[in-house]
Amino acid sequence: MAGFSFFALLDDVATLLDDISMMTRVAAKQTAGVLGDDLALNAEQVTGMGQEREWPVVWAVFKGAALNKVILVPAAMLISAFVPQIIPILLLIGGTFLCYEGFHKVYHYFLKRTRPEDIKPRPLDPALAAEVLPALDMVAYEKERVKGAIRTDFILSAEIIVLTLGVVSQQSLGVQLGVLAAISAIATGAVYGLVAGIVKIDNVGLYLTMRPGDGVMTRILHSIGRGMLRAAPWVMKSLSVIGTIAMFLVGGGLYAHNIHAIGDLLNGWAAATGPLSTVVGIILPGFFGLFVGGIANIIIALATPFLPKPKEKIPKVPVQE
Repeated sequence: MAGFSFFALLDDVATLLDDISMMTRVAAKQTAGVLGDDLALNAEQVTGMGQEREWPVVWAVFKGAALNKVILVPAAMLISAFVPQIIPILLLIGGTFLCYEGFHKVYHYFLKRTRPEDIKPRPLDPALAAEVLPALDMVAYEKERVKGAIRTDFILSAEIIVLTLGVVSQQSLGVQLGVLAAISAIATGAVYGLVAGIVKIDNVGLYLTMRPGDGVMTRILHSIGRGMLRAAPWVMKSLSVIGTIAMFLVGGGLYAHNIHAIGDLLNGWAAATGPLSTVVGIILPGFFGLFVGGIANIIIALATPFLPKPKEKIPKVPVQE
């Protein structure tokens, strides 16, 4: 009897794992677009560091992203069980934040670039500046980039988990938890593994070009390495553009998916373009996200004078007389 119960338990476990595997494949297809945006956004967030700090920064963001999943998975299940009606509201808040950050980047790039002739140098003590400014600025800069990447990951992870929850909402509790855990592991491990590879593409290219030997395979590796070195600057530059576009696409898409009137309006405009409807249907949420980001920035700008000002964190450097 005990043996029969043991094999029955194994059969139940096998069935559960099979259901989790099948539903994970379905959920992965549903969230593939958001995973791609997650990759572009987070790769863009962690670029720009010194070579010796790239992997530590990626590791710090990876740990924050993993903690995001640990918080979001049980929270999503609790919210889904008790107050499912607030999930769209939370997604809209996250979408607004993405649109705000995207528009903020575009605004400062195109409209607020300082002209070189407007910069007035201050007379600083070179020794004091060398000791104080680099350490303080780089530490603060790195912490801010890590925080920004973790915040962005939180919003995208929330959308991934909610989309996954929608796929498995009719399944048992065990299947829901298993699929959410699997998608969370994929979203964290795969995305940040690729991010780590992207930020080190120039190092890999340099390693390949320095491989000793003169055989055919070595020459092929040298050519691949030189190609990677030539491509690395363009990849890094393009990540910023792709990441910003992804902010608008994801943010606008959240509005289109959670507010039916907006979704129907954008779908109607896309359908009116005929053969281009598929492409236009992808682009329109991005333009709507740009619009939302502009409105959000205007509201923040109007409210800023009435908000408490943050305290100065970096001490002022004495001016040399």
